Amino acid sequence: MCKKTQLLKLWATLSLIVSMVLVAFVAQSQHVYRFDLKEDIGPNAWRTVKNAYTLAEEAKVDVVLIEMNTYGGMVNFADSIRSRILGSPLETVVFINHNAASAGALISLATDRIYMSKGSSIGAASVVDQSGQVMPEKHQSYMRGLMRATAEAKGRDPKVAEAFVDADVDLPNIKPAGKILTLTSSEAVKIKLAEAEAASMADVLVAEGFDNAQITVHKTTAIDKIIAFLINPAVNGVLILLIMGGIYFEMQTPGVGFALIVAITAAVLFFAPLYIQGLADNWEIALFVVGVVLISLEVFVIPGFGVAGILGIICLVSGLAFSMVNNDYFDFTITEPGMVFNSFLLVIASMVVATVLAVIFGKSFLKTRAFKRLILQDEQRSDAGYTSSKTHTELVNKEGVAKTVLRPSGKVEIDGKWYDAVALDGFIDIGEDIYVEKHENYSLFVRKKRV
Repeated sequence: MCKKTQLLKLWATLSLIVSMVLVAFVAQSQHVYRFDLKEDIGPNAWRTVKNAYTLAEEAKVDVVLIEMNTYGGMVNFADSIRSRILGSPLETVVFINHNAASAGALISLATDRIYMSKGSSIGAASVVDQSGQVMPEKHQSYMRGLMRATAEAKGRDPKVAEAFVDADVDLPNIKPAGKILTLTSSEAVKIKLAEAEAASMADVLVAEGFDNAQITVHKTTAIDKIIAFLINPAVNGVLILLIMGGIYFEMQTPGVGFALIVAITAAVLFFAPLYIQGLADNWEIALFVVGVVLISLEVFVIPGFGVAGILGIICLVSGLAFSMVNNDYFDFTITEPGMVFNSFLLVIASMVVATVLAVIFGKSFLKTRAFKRLILQDEQRSDAGYTSSKTHTELVNKEGVAKTVLRPSGKVEIDGKWYDAVALDGFIDIGEDIYVEKHENYSLFVRKKRV
């Protein structure tokens, strides 16, 4: 009997050791992928989430862990993020460390489990404009639908989710009538929206049974940082200035090339990051190119009163502005309120500034030593065997008529012959009488005939 007892004790001890080894082995084999959402929800946040989930799924981790602290942001990007979370085969746990307001609340509802630090809050998801004013019912209805659908997908109370948006939702003992719902950490735990309060990410890992798991922390790449810098609205404004300035100088000094290179480089830096982020679409880039072509035709080819030029400006401005907002052609339902107006305002303001700077500093810039290094400066002197075009000094002070619009260059007719001419007045319409003031290089320089 004694030996049997000893054998039983030995068996129990061995079983315990094996169990502990198995538990340790399983814990060590678990893998957690972690990243932060501690910024306004926008294109940068969406890119972070998209890349993080791609890497996490490739690594076949057990769970994705998000530490969140955000006051919200753009609804369209929040919708993209919550869709990515809902569509992932991986479980997602979020730790709200202080704030999950508005778009942050929507994203949190898409996760499998929610933990909150003491003193944190979640809710207040009404759609507001740039000044903080509540938007019309159309926008609120869309947000309510997103919140309900997301809560239902994760087995949470859809009425609580809807109350984050709609003050009219009746929730006795949870919120006062007529008030948008915002929950503290203890309130969220009480109604079982959140699992528990936690002091840190380490506590969340312990609560989830991942305290000994392998943890991979998502790292932002250099490309991510460059894209984040380039899509900043302030940088967008500078790039638009360079695009407009480059186009202006190229039209003033055709063939120089440097101004065109600046404009093309700025356009690539403007559109490429927006295209990668899913904002700029092919048709918006094409609209911008069409605008540039129409403006060029108006300046160099087409005589008339400026229809091509006006259409070109409209296409150019629209292409730039639409590229900065999320839209399905001309459907802006999911676009952040006020973004379309702000985008057009940014483009137009940049154009105006570029024009003013070009007019003020344009001539002096073309004469600078730095600019002259970028263009051909070799002189073709007569003593080296070069000859210029035939001079027309006999035409000085003769009168004629403009055969095309001079803006400032074009064609004039004098004594039945056509000549290249440049308007010293800046603009002469087709059919107006002119007289020749001087001849230099290859062109006549003319002015409007005074009556």
